[in-house]
Amino acid sequence: MFNDALLIKLEGRIEKLRCEMIKSGLKNGLNHPDTIKYSQQLDMLLNRYNRMRTSS
Repeated sequence: MFNDALLIKLEGRIEKLRCEMIKSGLKNGLNHPDTIKYSQQLDMLLNRYNRMRTSS
């Protein structure tokens, strides 16, 4: 299905961003602006993912 393909693509983006956030947190600290930026972007993607899952 079209929605399933979008969910799979979004899962990949979420995993990539999660890895970037973890790397930034380990390198720069959890309160560093880059780590916070990754966290906020990840929150947005996770919210979008959850909305898509519940609407299908």
